[in-house]
Amino acid sequence: MKQKLVILTGSGISAESGLKTFRDAGGLWENYPVMDVASIEGWYRNPQVVLRFYNERRQQLGTAEPNEAHKGLVKLESRYEVRIVTQNVDNLHERAGSSQVLHLHGELTKACSSRDKFHVTDIGLNAIEWGDKAADGSQLRPFIVWFGEAVPAMEEAIEWVSQADILVVIGTSLNVYPAAGLLNDAPNNCRIYLIDPNEVPVQRRGVHIIRKKAVEGVKELIELLLN
Repeated sequence: MKQKLVILTGSGISAESGLKTFRDAGGLWENYPVMDVASIEGWYRNPQVVLRFYNERRQQLGTAEPNEAHKGLVKLESRYEVRIVTQNVDNLHERAGSSQVLHLHGELTKACSSRDKFHVTDIGLNAIEWGDKAADGSQLRPFIVWFGEAVPAMEEAIEWVSQADILVVIGTSLNVYPAAGLLNDAPNNCRIYLIDPNEVPVQRRGVHIIRKKAVEGVKELIELLLN
């Protein structure tokens, strides 16, 4: 039976594919104030601005390609049961070929009812316009978990991590909760690796730290786990 390898990824893995994050520029995300476009209050205040912002993100995603870090994680499936828990809303893990991906914060390529987030539809890279309706007659909105909203996938993520033989954390500051708390759900005998060029606060002992960006760090990880 294959060992269970759970990988928690954040913006650092997609940054090397050219996708910027709201942490890059001190409260601005692609020149928008973060809370205007990444909070439920921002949506209530000015939904047209929010729609335009995520339409732009989808356009940007259309020009991005999975990088060698995304592709490297797929290689680990030859020896391990690999499950990826990602804080990212892009589809680069799927496009690289990863078979089990759980999105904590939603997905850019989907839309949902603004009345009921469980009414979800695939939209690919298409825009959502003001006046576009969901099946229940409400305005379509991005299928994104904003600040101020619950994280529906969190229970499944905790279950995955609690069963892990190996946990790998890549490109996340471990500052955004509840995702940052997942490290605490790993079993005591779980081997933990952390890949990030920056210093990341880690409360657990025995974490193997690889102080590199995602692409180079995943190369080192593959050497450790496959050879």
